Amino acid sequence: MQAFADRNAINETLQTGLATFYSRSRKERWCKGETSGNFINVIKVFHDCDRDSIIYLGDPIGPTCHTGARTCWFHEVALTDGQVASQGDHQHHNDHAPLTTLMALEHTIQQRREAMEQQTGGKASWTAKLLSNPELLCKKVREEAGELCQTLEADEGKERAASEMADLLYHSMVLLSVQGVPMEDVMRVLRMRFGTSGVEEKASRPPKQ
Repeated sequence: MQAFADRNAINETLQTGLATFYSRSRKERWCKGETSGNFINVIKVFHDCDRDSIIYLGDPIGPTCHTGARTCWFHEVALTDGQVASQGDHQHHNDHAPLTTLMALEHTIQQRREAMEQQTGGKASWTAKLLSNPELLCKKVREEAGELCQTLEADEGKERAASEMADLLYHSMVLLSVQGVPMEDVMRVLRMRFGTSGVEEKASRPPKQ
C-alpha cells in the first residue's frame, strides 16, 4: 500500500512497530488496522537518498488493501496504440498481481499442484512428478545441494554457481510446497535473524527431537 506519513506518524511507527500514517483530509494520525484489525507489523524502515520517501518493510496481519485484496497494487496497466490503458481489476486473481521472483515461482508451483490434482490424463510436468514422489524430491534436493558445493570446490565459475543455486531453490521450494510451508514464512524467519549473530542464533535453537 502507499500512504502519507508525517514525522510524528513515523516516530509512532518506530515506537510501536505498527505501520502508522497521517490523514491529510482528517488531519490526524491513523494506524493501519485500528478499525479492521488488519495491522502491519513493521520489521524495517528505509528512506530514499533524498530523504523524502519512506518504505516500511512489513509483515501484514490479514489483507493489506481496504478492498480485502492482499495488495493494493492489482490494477494492471498496458500500453495500447501509444496510449496507456487499464487492463482491468485483478484484485482476486493472484496470477495478475505483481510478484517478486520467488513469489512468482511459488505461485507457479502451486498452479502445477492444482493441475496435478485435477489431471485425468496426459503427461505430468516435472514439478508434478516431484510433488507426487517425496523420495525423488528429497533425492533431487540433496543432489542439487551437492552440485552447488561442487561449483566452489571445482572452481566452476559464477555462472555455473548461479545456475546450480537456481536449481536448488526451485527443488527446495517444491519440497516446501509439499509440506505446506509458504515462502512468506521463510522470509519471516530470515527477517527475524537480521542483526543477530549466526552463532548465537544457532545456539538458541531448541534441540532436535
